[in-house]
Amino acid sequence: MKPSKTPITWSILIAILLVFLAQLVEGDTLIERGAIVRSLVLQGEYWRLLTAMFLHGGFLHAILNLWALYQLGSLFETLFGSGRFLLAYFATGILASIASAVFTNGYSVGASGAIFGILGALIISIRRSPVWRHQPWTRGITRQLMGWAVINVIIGFTVPHIDNAAHLGGFAGGLLLGLIPHRVPPPPPAQMVIETEKL
Repeated sequence: MKPSKTPITWSILIAILLVFLAQLVEGDTLIERGAIVRSLVLQGEYWRLLTAMFLHGGFLHAILNLWALYQLGSLFETLFGSGRFLLAYFATGILASIASAVFTNGYSVGASGAIFGILGALIISIRRSPVWRHQPWTRGITRQLMGWAVINVIIGFTVPHIDNAAHLGGFAGGLLLGLIPHRVPPPPPAQMVIETEKL
């Protein structure tokens, strides 16, 4: 997908990549850079709920999240617009961070909570959209998205060091955001029919 078609997705991807490169160069610990730590959040360091979304615990962690964000973000932004995608990404990401701060011990980083949020918002938004819900591909793609969500939640419960609280918190937030009414865009000028009164 061209950057001009999905500018918010590409901007977030670049921001995550730059932050990860800075982690490699500067060598600061994840906690110093803004990971979610329950005690620090409770002390008033609420900015960690945002910064943790751009930090990653290693090369594989970063690459997997970048790839998932590229796939889901590009789809969401193409179907529902940049503004709605921007809202969904940051709102569900912060909800995921809050869930992580409440339920996860130790520290937590990563964009996966927001990615799960986009996943949840996509499932509901496609099914409710007056534009897309009647398309022939709707049922197939929503089944794929739900299957992807279930598989990754199962992995989160079976593989250590995966923050399932953030994943489930982001996913739940995305499902709720998907309920926001969809504005039907006007048809392209070439498809508009102008009725004139007969004299």
